[in-house]
Amino acid sequence: MGHLDHAAFGLLTPVLSYAMAVIGAALGLRCTVRALGASGRSRRNWLITAASAIGTGIWTMHFVAMLGFAVRGTDIRYNVPLTILSLLVAMLVVGAGVFCVGFGGDRVRALLVGGLTTGLGVASMHYLGMVALRLHGSVHYDPLLVVLSVVIAVVAATAALWAALNIKSPVAVAVASLVMGAAVSSMHYTGMLAVSVQVVPSGDELPGATAMQFIFPLAVGLGSYLFVTSAFVALSPTARERAAYTSAARPEAGSEAGLEAGSGADDESGSGPGSGSAEAPNATTTVTA
Repeated sequence: MGHLDHAAFGLLTPVLSYAMAVIGAALGLRCTVRALGASGRSRRNWLITAASAIGTGIWTMHFVAMLGFAVRGTDIRYNVPLTILSLLVAMLVVGAGVFCVGFGGDRVRALLVGGLTTGLGVASMHYLGMVALRLHGSVHYDPLLVVLSVVIAVVAATAALWAALNIKSPVAVAVASLVMGAAVSSMHYTGMLAVSVQVVPSGDELPGATAMQFIFPLAVGLGSYLFVTSAFVALSPTARERAAYTSAARPEAGSEAGLEAGSGADDESGSGPGSGSAEAPNATTTVTA
């Protein structure tokens, strides 16, 4: 049995992965709140952004944490296609849950279905990412801990979607994001505690890419996407702000129209042709001889 190290770089990878989960959750919640205040194409676009943010944040959290995962007695490689597939699964399944909430008529049913779908998507991403592992030996799981990790994922996803439906304040969204980040991290490390590895020493070269060759550059790229999208969302006005701008502009337009009307009235009452202020024609004087 190989010795597993879940934090080969100390607290760096757990803290950084938690930060990625929080950023993805915060961005996803803010986009969902914006979506619920919009309609039509705008709502759809906000929901797509929310799904990509949550999915990207969860995936980045998982693989940043995996940078600190090591097994004594064997190297670790990652199957590139399966790793990319896990990212797509995270985005698509989380997107299905978010759209269920965004367009669902019955909010309670939409919340339950969306939370279940999103939670299963998070768990699927995690274990599909684990299937992408390549090492000298075999990986085994504790079924009870696997089930517990899935339950944590579903509860965390349902709580996050509930927050998106009911919490509007930025401070409350920030608190909900911290809680969701902790829940996602707990799901990940619960799933990792379920792992045991039977190492089979071998001198053969492992297929796949190392974490630094593939996982680290991709995680940096996705993390940059989250930061840039966060800045875009922060600078975009909300529906309430746009309504305030519109209502503030209307009185100004009305006052300008009133000034123009008054100016026109003054011109009409001035000394133009046919006005009352025109001088009377000169009277003629008759002289009798």
